[in-house]
Amino acid sequence: MTALALPWDLPRRKALEQAALALPEGVHDPREALAHVAAAGLLRECVPAAYGGVDERVQLRALCTVRAALAYRDPLYDLMFALQGLGSYPVTFAGSKSQREALLPAIVRGEAIGAFALTEPEAGSDVSAIRTTARRTGDGYVLDGEKTFISNAGVATSYLLFARTGEHPRRGLSAFLVPATAPGLTVWPQKLLTGEHPIGTLRLQGVVLPEEARVGAEGEGMAIALRTLELFRPSVGAAAVGMARRALHEARSHVRSRVQFGKPICEFQATQLALAEMATLVESAALLVERAAFLIDGGARATLESSMAKLHATETAQQVIDRALQLHGGSGLLAGSVVERLYREVRALRIYEGTSEIQKLIIARELLRSEEEQRCSSPT
Repeated sequence: MTALALPWDLPRRKALEQAALALPEGVHDPREALAHVAAAGLLRECVPAAYGGVDERVQLRALCTVRAALAYRDPLYDLMFALQGLGSYPVTFAGSKSQREALLPAIVRGEAIGAFALTEPEAGSDVSAIRTTARRTGDGYVLDGEKTFISNAGVATSYLLFARTGEHPRRGLSAFLVPATAPGLTVWPQKLLTGEHPIGTLRLQGVVLPEEARVGAEGEGMAIALRTLELFRPSVGAAAVGMARRALHEARSHVRSRVQFGKPICEFQATQLALAEMATLVESAALLVERAAFLIDGGARATLESSMAKLHATETAQQVIDRALQLHGGSGLLAGSVVERLYREVRALRIYEGTSEIQKLIIARELLRSEEEQRCSSPT
């Protein structure tokens, strides 16, 4: 496995990759997977140095490096790492000091297990359609509603959950830390293509929370959700790159050893052309991810670059993994084989944190906006 693309603190990148690739394979329990990631010190990349992390502020290039390496090793490791980041990052930049002190060090140790509860049955890409309510009481809130497709449902120790505190579609949302043990909160498991992915529906019926459970000011929920997703969106592309690289590795190994018509199939020109296309797609995706992460770490607005990275990397990974399975022939369809599992795991990446279709709309909007701004700023 090679570095993600462009030079960035190469000794640190190499150390992160080596730590991820040293994790044991064959782990199927989410909690066990998280324990391994925590023991390797990789969760330190999810929080600032003041709370047990590495950098003064969370670095996207570090997150991308870790996600690519973990996804290469085993997608379950990547999932658990990503959810620690998603479930804690809103507290990092919008939470109170007491919230940060209580949650972030525990996230690093793997003692707290995070989750990000945004999606609802009628509110997926359209976050403004959220219907879960947080009704003000004398000293807190009462939450009622339903969330669905929530990763780590039933595993998380707390949920970073978004609920409606006002009527305005955008300014009427607020964020809350909801303990998994809160009375009135029930979890209904859901089953995806891959059995190891912990996911489910949350139902809230009269869940009482103190005011101190709110993250950020009332009405800031939409801004908190979008800022979190904008940071982590390129890292989804990094995970896709990691999965695609593993598929390419498996394909290369297979075609060297598989003999047909008296010679290894790697000697057939069609196989060589396929490998060349796969490798080029993977590296182009890696470069787009790296560019977006570089810009965001530098403080730039990188909406266009982030959506391009997420779109291209996830679509590319689907193509590369499909081609790798094709090169394996019948053996690629065997349940439990590496490419068969990657084939199942990669599919969700084109949907969560913004579907491919949504990314295309964002890209088009940004391109048109850039042209308009350019015209307005041109001399007459």
